[in-house]
Amino acid sequence: MSEWSAEAVDYVQSVADTKLVLSQRYAQWMLSGPVLEDDIAGASAAQDELGHVRQLFRLLGQQGRENDWLEGDRSATEFANAASVDDNPESWVEFVVTMGLTERAAWYLIDAIVHDDFEGLGTRIGQDEFFHLEFLDGRLETLGDEQTDAVVAALESTLPAILAFLGPAAYDDDADPLLESGFTDRSAAALRTAFRARYEEIFAGTDVDVDALDVDWDAPSLDEWNESRRRTDEGSISDADVESLSGVQNAEFRMD
Repeated sequence: MSEWSAEAVDYVQSVADTKLVLSQRYAQWMLSGPVLEDDIAGASAAQDELGHVRQLFRLLGQQGRENDWLEGDRSATEFANAASVDDNPESWVEFVVTMGLTERAAWYLIDAIVHDDFEGLGTRIGQDEFFHLEFLDGRLETLGDEQTDAVVAALESTLPAILAFLGPAAYDDDADPLLESGFTDRSAAALRTAFRARYEEIFAGTDVDVDALDVDWDAPSLDEWNESRRRTDEGSISDADVESLSGVQNAEFRMD
């Protein structure tokens, strides 16, 4: 175990916190899907995401992060999750778009890590993500046909937060500090390009035109981007979310 750079610790913390909140959002929608298959898939994904979080928190603990702090003994604004999951989606379309885009972005960020401490971990996470994303991509394609306007609105609302989570376009092959240090093998700019191309492919047979979306694909600028939280705003999950994630409400029943 070698010491990571501060930028690398922030990068992994943001992915881990995003996965933690993803598990919460899956759990909140566990019995609200259109059909039983959706509920079962969501329950399975919630459990998988928590498993990923445990492994990432273990590595972060080895880099000096306090276990109690990682587990939720912190304020809402200290969580570095993607802004896309700050709030629980209000509709099924918003849920599928939010979870699909956020999961894929988190997976791309993990898959780009080539540090020795992650040997084997990326492969294990990738095996789970294959099934998660296959399910979500299929739902997105279907909704793109059946509820085009709602999907377009959800994409336009969610994508700015996702692009910030992936990192600024200015972090290209010549400027990305994690690529330069060898922690990752792809720049933020390369991840953004691959991400956009994937959704152009998913929606190719639908009426959703990714290129026509009202989205600034070059945002955010470096000046407005918060590197440690991978976002541009000051938002956060709610205090109620923090209580739920940390187990404060039912701490007396915890089995140590």
